[in-house]
Amino acid sequence: MSAPPAPPEQHREPSAVRRWLLDGLADRSSQYSGPHARPRETSRGKPWWRVMCLTGVDYFSTLGYQPAVAVVAAGLISPIATLVLVVVTLAGALPVYRRVARESPHGEGSVAMLERLLSYWWSKLLVLVLLGFAVTDFLITITLSTADATAHIVENPLVSSALHGWEVPLTCALVVLLGVVFLMGFAEAVNIAVVVVATFLLLNLVVVGGALYRVFTEPVLIANWGDALLTQHGNPLIVVAIALVVFPKLALGLSGFETGVAVMPLVKGAEGDTEKHPEGRIAGARKLLTTAALIMSGFLITSSFATTLLIPLDQFGPGGQANGRALAYLAHEQFGEVIGTAYDLSTITILWFAGASAMAGLLNLVPRYLPRYGMAPNWARAVRPMVLVFTTLGILITIIFDASVDAQSGAYATGVLVLITSASISVTLSARHKGQKAATVGFGIIAIVFVYTTVANMIERPEGLKIGLLFVAAIFIVSFASRALRSTELRITAVHLDKTARRIVREAHEEDPEATIRLVANEPDRRDKREYEEKELEERADHHIPSGDVVIFVEITVDDPSNFESELYVLGEERHGYRILRARSATVPNAIAALLLHLRDLTGRVPHVYFEWDEGSPATNIARYLLFGVGEVAPVTREVLREAEPDRNRRPAVHVG
Repeated sequence: MSAPPAPPEQHREPSAVRRWLLDGLADRSSQYSGPHARPRETSRGKPWWRVMCLTGVDYFSTLGYQPAVAVVAAGLISPIATLVLVVVTLAGALPVYRRVARESPHGEGSVAMLERLLSYWWSKLLVLVLLGFAVTDFLITITLSTADATAHIVENPLVSSALHGWEVPLTCALVVLLGVVFLMGFAEAVNIAVVVVATFLLLNLVVVGGALYRVFTEPVLIANWGDALLTQHGNPLIVVAIALVVFPKLALGLSGFETGVAVMPLVKGAEGDTEKHPEGRIAGARKLLTTAALIMSGFLITSSFATTLLIPLDQFGPGGQANGRALAYLAHEQFGEVIGTAYDLSTITILWFAGASAMAGLLNLVPRYLPRYGMAPNWARAVRPMVLVFTTLGILITIIFDASVDAQSGAYATGVLVLITSASISVTLSARHKGQKAATVGFGIIAIVFVYTTVANMIERPEGLKIGLLFVAAIFIVSFASRALRSTELRITAVHLDKTARRIVREAHEEDPEATIRLVANEPDRRDKREYEEKELEERADHHIPSGDVVIFVEITVDDPSNFESELYVLGEERHGYRILRARSATVPNAIAALLLHLRDLTGRVPHVYFEWDEGSPATNIARYLLFGVGEVAPVTREVLREAEPDRNRRPAVHVG
């Protein structure tokens, strides 16, 4: 559809700051801004193992605090509870996300799978809830990881006590630094991630290997741990039962899977891959997920075992030297200050960069949904404005939680578990929809496990659920406010007339090139001859339309009012001797306005449209329009036209009587 000329004031050159902020603003197609945007057709992508490092900065970085969190949650049972976590990871989360990678190979993730399974407002509401928990997950990843990076700085023996009390300012500074990286650009994220992850994993291999060597060369450590377990709990079966109950507290170790599928568009495909069937990319992504899960599982088991046996339990509590940094404690104790500090620096870097992975996830997720739903301004498709928003939120969360890792872990675990649970439910429904009985049963069992884990975590740490619901509520408020404010935008991205519709318009124009093109809005009912006769007589009488002037009926049927933007396909029809233009759209007024503008540009004449007033209160009609795309059509059509065409001489006329 040809766009009408903008008024003179809109031709002003945007300021340099505005151009910089909106640089890379995504269009309304499948291309999205952000470091995880779908690459252009000319992009070859990167090997899966390099992309694994990008998602790994989030997943692997949890080794910086996970062993300490596990001991705080489970005490001496930590290694057994961690083993349960690993079983759930390899037998539950991994198969689920391998299926997600198969069914959403463009980085949409499990949220899009559930969106496709539902329709109308139910799908939008579900997505908003999941986005609330996803934002909780990713934002808390940023603040929790940077807070733990700060803990590693402050607790380093070389720093002594000089930075104690400065945890909040230091964490805020790291969050701001993260934002600066994204404001400058993030094109080399994968290359940076490879170096960061390789260094971190190598140092972890050294530290954990040294710890295990010490454990197995001093058998008394294992004997003492076993005696302590039996002394506390009395029966091995009770120990296992407690581990099963406690393991939901260790859910931090399940992070990274949603990020793993989000970065899929960066994975290099095979020759012959197409956007519709990217088999090489899918295979690479599944290797990515499997390799990352195996590496992390190995480190989780060994690090939990070593830290539980070698570090006094009182060092894991608040103020303890192993609080939030168990492996760093072992690095200093076993290898001295040089290796220990090197481990600290590596941990600080990957924890800070884990925030980068989470920021990239946010920038990939939000523009994919909210602007498309009309629930965020168009500038939310651009990277830099959203970076400023998320950086500001990160600073606020850091201040609220006083840069405490322990205080944020519940919200983080809740966000992670809700996303994994939604993924397990989505693949279960997908398998059922495809008639795959064995897969349905298997994924159904996994879904039940994750539902239990999520509920248990929420009961144990209700603050995580409260924080998640606050994010959900905030997204609902902002989204529906934005939807209401943007409701009178044109919202039709293109208008297409079929052959009959083009003929009807052409004939109406050729019969009298000077006559006004007159459209009569009709809400179709019986669609018999009497309906059209009565409607024509009524409109000609109410609006004094000359009897010789041709009128064309326009009928818009609402299909899915929850949609925001769409193309308009207009079908022409001659029925009972009357000319009719029919279309389906999310809203009636916006569709009529777009059709009027298209006819103006097509014929060079300003068309007129005729309505009758609707019955009912204005407030009720506004609500009907916002929710169901109908209501008081005439005034809303006029308002849409006013916003779309500032020039009154070129604006289609709206008559109501």
